[in-house]
Amino acid sequence: MEYVSTRGSAPALDFEGVTLAGLASDGGLYVPREWPRFSESEIAALAGLPYAELAVQVMKPFVGDSLTEDRLRDLCQRSYGRFAHAAVTPLVQLDQRQWLLELFHGPTLAFKDVALQLLGRLFEEFLSRSDDHLTIVGATSGDTGSAAIDAVAGRERVDIFMLHPNGRVSDVQRRQMTTVLAPNVHNIAIEGTFDDAQAMVKRMFNDPGMTGRFHIGAVNSINWARLMAQVVYYFAAALQLGAPARKVAFSVPTGNFGDVFAGYVAAQMGLPIERLIVATNVNDILHRALSDGDYSAGTVTPTAAPSMDIQVSSNFERLLFDCGGRDGLALAEQMRSFEASKAMRLTNAQREGAAQLFTSARADAADMAQAMRWAHEECGEVIDPHTAIGLHAARAADLPADIPVVTLATAHPAKFRDAVERATGLRPHLPSRIGDLFQREEAYAELPGDYDAIAAYVAERATPTG
Repeated sequence: MEYVSTRGSAPALDFEGVTLAGLASDGGLYVPREWPRFSESEIAALAGLPYAELAVQVMKPFVGDSLTEDRLRDLCQRSYGRFAHAAVTPLVQLDQRQWLLELFHGPTLAFKDVALQLLGRLFEEFLSRSDDHLTIVGATSGDTGSAAIDAVAGRERVDIFMLHPNGRVSDVQRRQMTTVLAPNVHNIAIEGTFDDAQAMVKRMFNDPGMTGRFHIGAVNSINWARLMAQVVYYFAAALQLGAPARKVAFSVPTGNFGDVFAGYVAAQMGLPIERLIVATNVNDILHRALSDGDYSAGTVTPTAAPSMDIQVSSNFERLLFDCGGRDGLALAEQMRSFEASKAMRLTNAQREGAAQLFTSARADAADMAQAMRWAHEECGEVIDPHTAIGLHAARAADLPADIPVVTLATAHPAKFRDAVERATGLRPHLPSRIGDLFQREEAYAELPGDYDAIAAYVAERATPTG
């Protein structure tokens, strides 16, 4: 399996190469040169497999010669053995049509664990083959940071520097990052938004002064290996609901577009997905792009769903590339224009390609609260604000009556206790396995939203490559 950049100029890499590279050297994102395709009979044969074995079979075509099947199986078994539910990503029925796919049974109570538990082991595996040292630099709107830190804390040949917007993540999210006191973990609270933090991370990947001294790697969903691991739970849910004989729709709370793009990949592989519903909060750049072709960034509005408080969705570039004829040089020009002006119109080909599978919906604070109340009062389920935005969109979707709709439940409700309590009157408790979170010591640096300050902080503490 060979991977190419969405901007057409970076060298093609194998799976090991893209896992360690993260962002492509031309500023683009890596995607497979072509999508692997499963037949109906091959998909049907996956039914009933334990999650770790399903992961092996779904990911095997993407891994190529970088790992043997037995080695991939060992990594998957160890990654998913840490989850608190035997099914790893269990399905919960709400009513005759609506379902929740619970993705929060990992160690940090968020869907990011499903991919990052594996990614941490992949880093260790590939770095052990050389004398290299990886400096991971990431940005988080809340959940990626804690999941990535848990996955790599204490691992050899890896340092992690995680940026989060100061005061714009929940207290649980912050503490899950800042109470991990391993020597290779560095938390940075920056003044500004997630978009500011993400822009600094991307700049560091293209800063010769940093990349010449350090091997910079990514854990954000710009890293293909992370996105690949998320494809698996679409197969898991659809198979349980009757695929490939029955189509399934998915509603996905969406910020950086990685989670829902994994669903697009599953569809390209042959999984019969009727619709992917992109659910946004009031930071609705993706809703505007998919409904009107207007990909224009506005000002980020803080909400009770902070992981979706984003105006620039990195992974959207992968969809634009695939739907726009895979013309990397044309997309590079389009993205350069967007990065300069923060405004862009989708081409007709991009809009028409996306419309074949995607629709979108926007939820405001009242919509979000109403969905939380409905789930609690009518179905006996307590959900977090992000999941509620997905559920609002799922219930509003115009779909054939026989199509089940699966909302991705992306975080445990106890990560957003205040918002859940305001909507439902119920204050969810943290699971016992992290129940002492508020007694643990915190450690993090507070820095201005200034690239030079961030780069200097990383350079003082990172291990040079070679």
